[in-house]
Amino acid sequence: MTSRLLSILRVRAAAGHRARGWLTAGDLRIPCALGPAGIVRRKREGDGGTPAGRFALLWAFYRPDRKRPAAGGVPLRVLRRDAGWCEDSRSPCYNRAVRLPFSLACDSMWRADHLYDLTFVLDYNFTRRQKGAGSAIFFHLARPGLTPTAGCVAIHAADMRRLAPRLSAGATMWIG
Repeated sequence: MTSRLLSILRVRAAAGHRARGWLTAGDLRIPCALGPAGIVRRKREGDGGTPAGRFALLWAFYRPDRKRPAAGGVPLRVLRRDAGWCEDSRSPCYNRAVRLPFSLACDSMWRADHLYDLTFVLDYNFTRRQKGAGSAIFFHLARPGLTPTAGCVAIHAADMRRLAPRLSAGATMWIG
């Protein structure tokens, strides 16, 4: 295995199983979980789809109470216990990090199930936000059995430990 940094991660749906896929990056080929609707060309809030397109990995959150991960050249930010992510398109905070408690619909980022122990924020509907086009699209750790995500891309923790240190600054995920 080569140790050069990786700038492109490609995600494609697995044949015959739209909520599963394959992530390839350099010499790595990793099974991944997708949303239950699979990869979709027109993403809408709550549709269960994983959006197709090219998205920069903006930064990664990590849990400070767990082992500090390596994330290559992707900036790391400490995840706070009161961290949330707004999913309510009526809010000016839509598709942004918020502090809990928050009065509108949001995803708690501090989870007991380890899914967000290392979470990369994808530039899906972030830089150029459109209300209702989908929020909280991350690259994170998978549940056992690679069960579907809400629309994110997720891989097993062991695979993330192999991949994350090799990510370059400006790495991009190409989905679809």
